[in-house]
Amino acid sequence: MDRLHPLDSSFLHLEDDITHMHIGSCWILAGPPPPYEDVLALVESKLDRMPRYRQRVRFVPGAVGPPVWVDDPHFNLSYHLRHSALPPPGGRDELSALMGRLMSQPLDRARPLWELWMVESLEGGRWALITKVHHCMVDGVAGIDLATALLDADPEAPLPTIEPWQPDREPTDVELFASSLGAAFGDPGALLRTVRRGPRRLFRETVDTLTGLGSMGRRLTPTATSSIEGPIGPHRRWTWAETTLDDIGDIRRALGGTVNDVVLTAVAGGFRRLLVSRGEPVDGETVRTLVPVSLRPPDDHSGGNRVGSIIAELPVGIEDPVERLDAVRHQLDQLKADHQVDASQLLVGLAEMTPPMLWARSLEQTTAAQRFAPQQSVHTVTTNVPGPRVPLYAVGRELEAYLPYVPIGQGARIGVAILSYRRNMALGLTGDWETTADIDLLRVGIEAELAILHTRATEPGEGPAEAPATEEPASV
Repeated sequence: MDRLHPLDSSFLHLEDDITHMHIGSCWILAGPPPPYEDVLALVESKLDRMPRYRQRVRFVPGAVGPPVWVDDPHFNLSYHLRHSALPPPGGRDELSALMGRLMSQPLDRARPLWELWMVESLEGGRWALITKVHHCMVDGVAGIDLATALLDADPEAPLPTIEPWQPDREPTDVELFASSLGAAFGDPGALLRTVRRGPRRLFRETVDTLTGLGSMGRRLTPTATSSIEGPIGPHRRWTWAETTLDDIGDIRRALGGTVNDVVLTAVAGGFRRLLVSRGEPVDGETVRTLVPVSLRPPDDHSGGNRVGSIIAELPVGIEDPVERLDAVRHQLDQLKADHQVDASQLLVGLAEMTPPMLWARSLEQTTAAQRFAPQQSVHTVTTNVPGPRVPLYAVGRELEAYLPYVPIGQGARIGVAILSYRRNMALGLTGDWETTADIDLLRVGIEAELAILHTRATEPGEGPAEAPATEEPASV
């Protein structure tokens, strides 16, 4: 019986029937599709590597302790692995529509919080696996570990031996309550661990954190009204844009910046085109985005969430993409110096010391209040995750495309998830169904901005800028 970290449990407490807190992805695989039973056997053979996928969440009576993970005595794999097919022609429109519908439905909290959909009849004889996992189980980087656990680097890899599984006895409410009393007042050890860092380090970290809080606070002031912010409903739209790491490498070597800088510049250009198409003024304007940042060490392959965040302002008011790239690069450099990530780590630490009952109630009341008065500080969320660099396979079929999905919340009607796989990069675009019928314009705009940057980067006379050749996205 494992207790959820406060950051993990926050995704449960912030969720309601409108704001769904699951992340997801669409894996497009080469055909022909295998029999459903073969995919079932594949998943079953890998479950010992993913014990959380046979566990469900139990809430402690009275919220005297954080929620806990317990084995599901009624676990049934065929419930979680669904089977579907696209209507003809099985192209982008049909796949996008299915993805939007699947992500519009909440996960059943009485069961392990994940689904995997096998989808046949994609154009070209291909098929897909759509993943849907609650955010309390994984962050973006841990979600990549799901792919590497379920998929194989060898197309001929045999299935692991399926070992019999026996669930542990599920605790009663009385046992949960009694075992959680010690956590009722938060984690006093978190304060002790902070004090033990030593006075000099503690002073330096305190200064950095206060600097970050000031920077973050200045970027949380209400923004100008825009059609991309406001209330949302429970239903989602989804599509994706595509590029290559080679093209992005050409851009950054000629024009400067990192992979993140280039991609955020293109996203800003896409939002500029979307807002112009809606007749909104863009000159001098910015789109404020929450950018989660991974705090997970490279050798940490555990589940759960290990993230901080920064708040960036996408300069949609700058028309020229190269000038926009310069502005994005300088801004992100400044944000690193402003220690916003240190401030977000402080908030995580405070959550650890807060009594679970108070933590749960405050988040639930925040969600309820935002249904009537959505936040006006952040327009969108932009995640960026480096994915697998080697080809992966499922049941001997090659994974051809890895397309991400990010949830949205009240006040932010569009979210962007960026994910690299091999030498390709996909940008999954999530939108509120009622207010983003034109989300495909954002996709087209992002791809057009990347094409312009690449053309400018490869024009004769552009001098190369020094940048590491293997630099990868670093945020989640």
